[in-house]
Amino acid sequence: MKNVTDSFLSLGYWPSAGSFGFNTDILATNPINLSVVLGVLIFFGKGVLSDLLDNRKQRILKTIRNSEELREGALDQLKKARARLRKVETEADLFRTTGYSEIEREKFNLINSTYKTLEQLENYKNETIHFEQQRAINQVRQRVFQQALQGALGTLNSCLNNELHLRTISTNIGMFGTVKEITD
Repeated sequence: MKNVTDSFLSLGYWPSAGSFGFNTDILATNPINLSVVLGVLIFFGKGVLSDLLDNRKQRILKTIRNSEELREGALDQLKKARARLRKVETEADLFRTTGYSEIEREKFNLINSTYKTLEQLENYKNETIHFEQQRAINQVRQRVFQQALQGALGTLNSCLNNELHLRTISTNIGMFGTVKEITD
């Protein structure tokens, strides 16, 4: 500290003879040089620094405005998206309820249709069984009739001789003649 005060005191002792020289006392010259450099920097750098700060301030304000606009746009989009979501949820609920009722209706219709189809198939089955029974009964009757006829023919052929055969033919011819006379 003593050196600093000595350097300021020594400024008053400089000869004013007009000579210019170098001061080799580093501690005495640094505060003067620094004050001169700072004065020049403040004088000339003040405008540049204020311009830089103003530009920086404008960029920050512009960024803030842009951010606010983007925020408001995002909020609008969020509101629209929420409105669309509510609409879609409402439609989904409507589809869900109508879908369930329609499924129940279709289920009921399918059960009724299946019941009617099964009823028709049961009727067709019963008709087919009845038809097949009648056909089987007719086939059995035909076979029994054929066997009875064959048996009767066999009995007649074995019992009939030519004389009996001729007598039966003439009796039948006589009966036909009587029937013909009655009908005429």
